[in-house]
Amino acid sequence: MTFKSINPHSPSEVIGEFQESGERGIEEAVARAHKAFPGWREQTAVARGGALGNIADEIEHNHEEISWLVVREVGKPITEARGEVSRAISILRYYSQMVLAPDGERNPARTTPKDWLIARRYPVGVCALVTPWNFPIAIPFWKAAPALGSGNTVVLKPAPQATAVAHRIKEIADTHLPEGAFELALGDAETGEPLVKHPDVAAVSFTGSARVGRSVAGEVAGRGARVQCEMGGQYPSIVLANADLDRAAKTITYAAMGYAGQKCTATGRIIVEDSVYDELRERLVSAVEEMEVVDPESESCQVGPLIEEGARASAFEALEKGGGRKLTGGRSLDGEGFYLAPTLVEIEDRNSLLAKEEVFAPVSALLRASSAEEAVGITNEVRYGLAAAVFTEDLEEAMSIGNRLEAGLVRVNASTAGVDYHAPFGGLKGSGIGSTREQGLATRQFYTESRSVLLSP
Repeated sequence: MTFKSINPHSPSEVIGEFQESGERGIEEAVARAHKAFPGWREQTAVARGGALGNIADEIEHNHEEISWLVVREVGKPITEARGEVSRAISILRYYSQMVLAPDGERNPARTTPKDWLIARRYPVGVCALVTPWNFPIAIPFWKAAPALGSGNTVVLKPAPQATAVAHRIKEIADTHLPEGAFELALGDAETGEPLVKHPDVAAVSFTGSARVGRSVAGEVAGRGARVQCEMGGQYPSIVLANADLDRAAKTITYAAMGYAGQKCTATGRIIVEDSVYDELRERLVSAVEEMEVVDPESESCQVGPLIEEGARASAFEALEKGGGRKLTGGRSLDGEGFYLAPTLVEIEDRNSLLAKEEVFAPVSALLRASSAEEAVGITNEVRYGLAAAVFTEDLEEAMSIGNRLEAGLVRVNASTAGVDYHAPFGGLKGSGIGSTREQGLATRQFYTESRSVLLSP
């Protein structure tokens, strides 16, 4: 069976038509990766790091071409697309060097002083990487680079909407990796299911919705393999009375509406202390209405289209059920693409759908808090916990609140929508499953296993 990837700005433009892998395709891809694993594992760390560096160099050489492919396939504004490609290059170069970090330690032996008791880390095998469409090159590489650098082989299962970018990634990777080290599995959830269930897949790293993530985690854990799931949620920006309101309004607006709100860390709730609520509301409305919602190929584009018509329909349904008072936006825009005007909704009921659940669109709920303490309470009462931001000029207050926010990523006077590839990243509560974090040094805990070896001369 075949499927198409289309341009969300101009849906009549087909970016590519692809063959679904199906169960047979999955078997073949995993078999090739499994066959390649022993040879790749035995390569020196320097050789594996060199391969990652070479991939980075080739992506850099083709930076502009790949950036435009990202724009056309997933509707990301060109300035953000360029930034994402640059991030992928940095990720690859970071992990190309991390392969040289110590891979173990020597412990005192219980037997004789001459004996060595060494704990070393070893690759786990074939890793399945299930990735979304919204960051079609950065997320695949922040999973694949540490996996490959550690000596594993990978099977990447991209979202169908990002298949052309995934093909381009594989084309480049294949030039610098042995056959079978980097495989693709193409299709929707029916393709992903046999992949995560496959007995030869030693680890599964998933980024996507909470519903699918819970299912993936159950399947993988049930057969005793490793699993990590980074899932979405409804993430807050708290604005306290002593905040720089101009900075807060501009930062939060882009965090909520940029790239049409299609980021797992986008601001879905804006929680404002009562004494500055009215003033900030005016600034937010003004900032939202000034957002550039144009063709993502335009250098001035800030918002762009939603990924598909179903996403736009889902956003309208959430707006209809969510209640509250619409302050701006909430309408389709003229043209062929899947555009939705950036939308700000004033919410009084903290239990409404817009205050509790992620919309994954340029939609954000504005809520009032009587105090900083209540703002923290509103933040923590949802079932998610990936990212949160607090805006305040009081450092002591920032530190106090930051310690109480139930989120894996807390940012002060900065956008919720930002990730540092060299620092641990992952969610709490319903936003994350698995005991290990993605990115940075934390990746070694997931993509390798520790073995203790006693050397007795």
